[in-house]
Amino acid sequence: MSKQDFDIKVENEKLEERDDREDYDYEGNPLYKIVNIVGTVEVEILKEIDLTQIARTQPNVEYNPELFPGLVMRIEKPHATGLIFSNGKMVITGLKDVLEADKVVKKILKNIRKAGLDVRNPKITPQNIVATGDLHANIDLNMAVMILENTMYEPEVFPGLIYKMHNPNIVFNIFSTGRFVCLGAKEKDTIKEGILKLKKQVHEIGVVRKNLDSIDNENRSFL
Repeated sequence: MSKQDFDIKVENEKLEERDDREDYDYEGNPLYKIVNIVGTVEVEILKEIDLTQIARTQPNVEYNPELFPGLVMRIEKPHATGLIFSNGKMVITGLKDVLEADKVVKKILKNIRKAGLDVRNPKITPQNIVATGDLHANIDLNMAVMILENTMYEPEVFPGLIYKMHNPNIVFNIFSTGRFVCLGAKEKDTIKEGILKLKKQVHEIGVVRKNLDSIDNENRSFL
């Protein structure tokens, strides 16, 4: 059992000992993990970047302009992938820490310069931080979609409920097990703020269930 699975197991056992009293600890540190960071980069160029020249001289790259206009460059440490376009714009994906973005971009620019091309003054902008986590409770998604605003739930298409939260402006994919995926954040603090708000909301609107059997029974009764 991994440390994360152990932590989830411990938290779930604690949850079973609680009820939905008003003094529920909404401020408990949420368990989540950043799984991907997407950022954009703009660099100054004197002329268009010759992607063919980079593909000819640098390893760990893929370039097939008939299928995709950008060149794919893979960086091993830190592990990330860069999509490089001839106009000086780039997209960086695969990061697990915002602080790693600068290191990755420096390595990409170094490889471009090795191909004899002039690029300088990169401007890095985080665009989307993706995190996964657990609310430590089963969620009645059928009830949640009727109570929460800005939600969509079509289980025959996608098993999770899509919730577009405002303030902070992020999106959650929530599953009946309490697991979730958080998308759209540009800062780590936004993720924690959104998760704490979500934890509070699901308890206040009464969609938390201690087991899924009770949800199924309620749904059959409702039908």
